[in-house]
Amino acid sequence: MSHNKVKIEFLSKSENESFARVAVAAFVSQLDPTIEEITDIKTAVSEAVTNSIIHGYGKEDGIISIESEINDNEVTITVEDKGVGIENVQMAMQPLYTSRPDLERSGMGFTVMETFMDSLSVESEKSSGTKVTMKKKFNSLR
Repeated sequence: MSHNKVKIEFLSKSENESFARVAVAAFVSQLDPTIEEITDIKTAVSEAVTNSIIHGYGKEDGIISIESEINDNEVTITVEDKGVGIENVQMAMQPLYTSRPDLERSGMGFTVMETFMDSLSVESEKSSGTKVTMKKKFNSLR
């Protein structure tokens, strides 16, 4: 049984989104993923981090933390912020819903995460932040 874990924290600046995506992809690479699997991970992480930056903190600086954990052939990625939170998680997870139409957001962030990962759960409390947990199993053997 294989187990490994890493946690990173960074400021909620848009220029840190690509760092987060690459850092998680590098950690997951020990599972010997296909190019498609690594692209799926990068895309999902990118969406979660972008949500934290734009919706969680807006123009304010805050801390985003990402914890990635490998258990056997499954990775669990948790992206957490202490931003404004989501009033109605079910509504926010509907395709095309956006709380920031002024920014021409597509409202597809959670839909993209669900598409590229095996499971997605979102916990949020108004004024306390949001925690997005995504899981993906890898078929490749080490």
